[in-house]
Amino acid sequence: MSKIAAAPTLEDVAKKAGVSTATVSRCLNAPDRVVAETRTKVMAAVTALGYTPNFAARVMAAKRTFTVGAIIPTMENAIFARGLQAFQEELHARGYTLLVASSAYKPEVEEEQIRALVARGADGLLLIGHDRAESVYDYLERQSVPTLVAWSYQAKARVPSIGFDNRAAMRGLTEAVIQRGHTCIAMVSGVCAGNDRAALRVAGWKDALLENGLADSATRIVETPYGIEAGAAAFANLMAGPIKPTAIMCGNDVLAVGALQKAHEMGMAVPKDVAITGFDDVELARIVTPSLTTVQVPHRDMGIQAARALVDMVENKRAGTSVQLETSIRFRASLARNTQ
Repeated sequence: MSKIAAAPTLEDVAKKAGVSTATVSRCLNAPDRVVAETRTKVMAAVTALGYTPNFAARVMAAKRTFTVGAIIPTMENAIFARGLQAFQEELHARGYTLLVASSAYKPEVEEEQIRALVARGADGLLLIGHDRAESVYDYLERQSVPTLVAWSYQAKARVPSIGFDNRAAMRGLTEAVIQRGHTCIAMVSGVCAGNDRAALRVAGWKDALLENGLADSATRIVETPYGIEAGAAAFANLMAGPIKPTAIMCGNDVLAVGALQKAHEMGMAVPKDVAITGFDDVELARIVTPSLTTVQVPHRDMGIQAARALVDMVENKRAGTSVQLETSIRFRASLARNTQ
């Protein structure tokens, strides 16, 4: 029976590359501090030998695991994909690995996942939105785990955020719909309980309606879980009433795509018979027919800034500073001036 060969060591790499072990370590952990020619020799030796750094030793030396946890509400649609991809890319560039979990919009599941990631030594956590029990924040403070929120901005929350003003963004889009002559404007929202993004978007929609004397429209709302089928069912529900809205605003693009599909099934022309808007500007918004008017969220910029901020909090033991990002409206074919 043949012997299993011993795994190559840092010393083996140094010998093959003709450099010191300290230089090899710098190449692997801080490559920018090593000249290109030396770095090329070292990495060639790493590849030739099949060397894998001793992660446990690195953890002990740095007193960090170089992992960051992120808990998102869902993986079933593209709402969080672009921002999370940018977050992961920036973390990787800084030597960190991302662990991702999904809570399915269930607070108790999110809390379990927070505790599991902390128990596994995550150096920091990225959470979506601020709406969770105070006891969760108490736990994170006791554990001294740097925590950052994305997709929602609150200047005076318990943890810092890299996000945007959901309420102001939806208010602005609703104002644009009103300016196009719509006075009977309904809304399809995600479930607001435990979801500050959904609740704030509803609040922004109501703000604009009430400011423009359209209080009756502010009662025409359906809350539903996120999903294309759910958006379709909500659209049918709103259209079954005696007074049919001329515009339906959706809490995200996934719900809006469902509404579009149902409108087609019901023989309704969009935007001639009813205008439909979304929120987020995911790829779906651009490729459906008609293309969706929506709120453009700076997903990639948010992900990059969140990664930089969280790594800074971890490495420099800083409290972190909240940053408000700007959104914009993308006007497309699903919204037109009301002629009814």
